[in-house]
Amino acid sequence: MPLLFTPNVGTQTLGWLLLVGGLVPFIWGHMVLGKPTHMPSVWDRLVRHSLYAYVRHPIYAGGFLIIIGIALLKPTVTVVLACAFGFVSLIIQARLEEIDLLQRLPGYREYMEQVPRFLPLIRHKQSSKISRFPEAKPR
Repeated sequence: MPLLFTPNVGTQTLGWLLLVGGLVPFIWGHMVLGKPTHMPSVWDRLVRHSLYAYVRHPIYAGGFLIIIGIALLKPTVTVVLACAFGFVSLIIQARLEEIDLLQRLPGYREYMEQVPRFLPLIRHKQSSKISRFPEAKPR
């Protein structure tokens, strides 16, 4: 397969950094949940600590980094199209998961307003007034 571009040292380094860096939230997110995440259960609970205090979907966020890294490391038409499909699939999966969680987990709507979906620095307009840390009371 012909390459869309020839990866240079910088592109390859960035690709590997994204791929390996994406494994961190991907694995850590699974460890925090502590169970298989693919099947809804009556035992499910809202997790708001660790990575989940900063993004609602750290596993998917890690998946995005991994996908981008793979596309940079092997930029063929087939790989880039597969990566684009994977990227869109993760976005759709996250949205479908949130629809389910809104129905099953008390407090999920408030969590959605307080914590961004994938990127820690991107917030809903409403949530900019909400702080994760309670303000100190004056003495």
